[in-house]
Amino acid sequence: MSSAETRPSRFRLVPMRPRDPEESGRAASSLELFFDLVFVIAVSIAATTLRDTVTTGHLGEGLGTYLMIFFAIWWAWMNFTWFATSFDTDDWLYRVLTIVQMAGVLILAAGIGPAFSDGDFTFIVVGYVLMRIIMIVQWLRAARSAPGQRSATVVYACGIALAQVLWGLWLLVDAPVAQTVLFVVLALFEISIPIVAESRGTTPWHPEHIADRYGCFTIIVLGESLLASANAVFGAFADIVDIVPLISLGVLSLIVTAAMWWIYFWPPHHRAISGLRGSIKYGYGHYFIFAAAGAFSAGVGIEVDSQLGRSALDPVLATFTVSVPIVVFVLGVWLLAIRASAHWVINIVVPVCAVLVLLDPIIPIPTFLTTIFMIIIVIALVVCPPKDGQSRFDAEVVAG
Repeated sequence: MSSAETRPSRFRLVPMRPRDPEESGRAASSLELFFDLVFVIAVSIAATTLRDTVTTGHLGEGLGTYLMIFFAIWWAWMNFTWFATSFDTDDWLYRVLTIVQMAGVLILAAGIGPAFSDGDFTFIVVGYVLMRIIMIVQWLRAARSAPGQRSATVVYACGIALAQVLWGLWLLVDAPVAQTVLFVVLALFEISIPIVAESRGTTPWHPEHIADRYGCFTIIVLGESLLASANAVFGAFADIVDIVPLISLGVLSLIVTAAMWWIYFWPPHHRAISGLRGSIKYGYGHYFIFAAAGAFSAGVGIEVDSQLGRSALDPVLATFTVSVPIVVFVLGVWLLAIRASAHWVINIVVPVCAVLVLLDPIIPIPTFLTTIFMIIIVIALVVCPPKDGQSRFDAEVVAG
């Protein structure tokens, strides 16, 4: 690339050229990490409001609303992440547009409460549409500066624009059932846009950078879950006589969260990001992993409320709100990143122990069996090497 092609314009704008997918040492930028932190605000509010809704006895309604809201959070984050791996120019306009997207996240977060309590998704849609309009501008910038990817970038821009018009019309639907059905239809339309666009000309994503971005977001969401769980346990100390079960829940929550971290970061994730099919599977599959990590903290809070006698939910169901997110998280990581590169023992231990976590509600000590099975999974990961004989941790030690 010549110096003329990369020289800033008179407005100090840098042409949005495609990034090198083989660039060594590519990692998340400080702007991307800042961007992630704002999204975690929305995740935290969604998890907290889910806890409050389920505690009052509205399990199905609360879960459905949470999954709908989390789609907006996840999809907006994912689209920016994959765009940034291909066209991260980092000039002043790129930064300003990204910060405006962050404002959209905060607007969305402000609408989470009304969405749960009244079914009013107005602020959710306004914040989401604002973020998506910014992505239209970014894709059009890329279309202007990257002729080799023009067909794909134009499809992205046009598809996103049409989707936002449809989301605006979706707000006019009053019937809850019709609104839910149309939500699913529009969500399917949204996730079809990258498939159609990439079939017209693949954008140059960077596997290691994508894996790093997903890993950073996973750490932040798990950290938020740990903080929310700790706050739920600490806040209940003054209202309970027998604190032993509460302390046990806090200790076991720490162990389980640490095991979730260990499981997620054991496999080499970048190997799963190869070709359009593998990348789509990896990217879309993380909806369940991220949503489960966020819901885990809500489950711990629900379990605390159940111990305090403040919950309208059956105690067995309260325990399931802790167990089910863990099962979804572990099975999701196994399917997307572990299974293809793991020893056969791991490919038996991980899914079997994950499913056995669902036995936890049959015993009186919350998350006890969950903790045991999660520890067994971690031990298996330590003892049994992957197919290539070297785990991700081994590789990092050797590299160091």
